[in-house]
Amino acid sequence: MKIAYYPGCTLKTKAKNLELAALACLDKLRVEYEELPRWNCCGAVFSLADDDLIHMVAPVRDLIRVQERGQDTVLTLCSMCYNTLARANDLMKNDEEKRKTINDFMDEEPDYEGNVRVVHLLDFIRDDYGFDKLKEHITAPLNGMKVAPYYGCTLLRPKEVALDRPDNPIVFHKFLEVIGAEVIDFGSATKCCGAYQVLGAPEATLQVSHEIISDAVNNGAEALALTCPLCDYNMGKRQDQILEKFDDAKELPVYYFTQLLALAMGLESGVAHFELNREIAQKLLKKKNLIKT
Repeated sequence: MKIAYYPGCTLKTKAKNLELAALACLDKLRVEYEELPRWNCCGAVFSLADDDLIHMVAPVRDLIRVQERGQDTVLTLCSMCYNTLARANDLMKNDEEKRKTINDFMDEEPDYEGNVRVVHLLDFIRDDYGFDKLKEHITAPLNGMKVAPYYGCTLLRPKEVALDRPDNPIVFHKFLEVIGAEVIDFGSATKCCGAYQVLGAPEATLQVSHEIISDAVNNGAEALALTCPLCDYNMGKRQDQILEKFDDAKELPVYYFTQLLALAMGLESGVAHFELNREIAQKLLKKKNLIKT
């Protein structure tokens, strides 16, 4: 049976390079997937207000779409989507009172009890596909490329939906090792990039993103790998502003993990759409002879 795939909104607009690279890899790995029909925005963030159940409607409706197709697992690529869907699922599975309230409110939808497993591509590769099996498909390893894995917030918090140990995660490290990169560990790997605070406090977000990038560079990273379009916005697309604002700022290429996977699997660089990254991203890959000039 094909695994249900939930893309989310941003992957269809500002983060096409995250999705298109991933789907090309899944095709090459012969992983059968099917994009959910009638999916809607997951809500982007999980509400922290205990009584704000109306914000559960969007992610729960997506989970019902999976259930309706007789599938028990849904695959995500965006870490924000993963976090929102997984936390909504956890609430529906473990909070009987809130589950009843939400199901009663959604009277035109089938009842949902948290029976779908929400996975991110990283833990899907680790737990379902297998790193050893993935390694068999690595034909162009990223030898000599020093990459820092940036987990950010939503893959590791809260602990109920964390892909790995929040205090000492290794899944992203292992992924980069398998694709042949030299993994650069750094203390800010699990620090928040500022997330949606960029809307209300853009200058403060610049400061946080600058600190994360600087930490990676100071530990020897040549590139930053990430999973989240919002992290890419704050630390990739806003990097020119960081360089302009901070005298000690250093430029650092930023890639989605799926783009690096596509390269390591020997796929044509065009499927990863590096033209959507900052120019320095392509320059580094050319310097490392990972893409043609």
